[in-house]
Amino acid sequence: MTRSELIDAIALKMEISRQDAAVAVKAVFDTISASLTNGNRVELRGFGCFGIKERQDRTARNPKTGVSVEVEAKRVVFFKAGKELRQRVDV
Repeated sequence: MTRSELIDAIALKMEISRQDAAVAVKAVFDTISASLTNGNRVELRGFGCFGIKERQDRTARNPKTGVSVEVEAKRVVFFKAGKELRQRVDV
């Protein structure tokens, strides 16, 4: 599902305009992004949680050429599905 499809689905389900649904979706995504940027975890009960993991410096290998490449340390976003979501998907 794309962002546009999500907006359409929310507008239809909540019986609101597409513009109002777009504002709501943008607000939710902006809030989650801001929280993750500040190093906080975002937990949505029944859905899952978003968090940040620290990756260390490492030496990787380019699979095409076989040349070793240094990869810098970085922070990456991860998502862990909640129990209710896992059960719904695993029907």
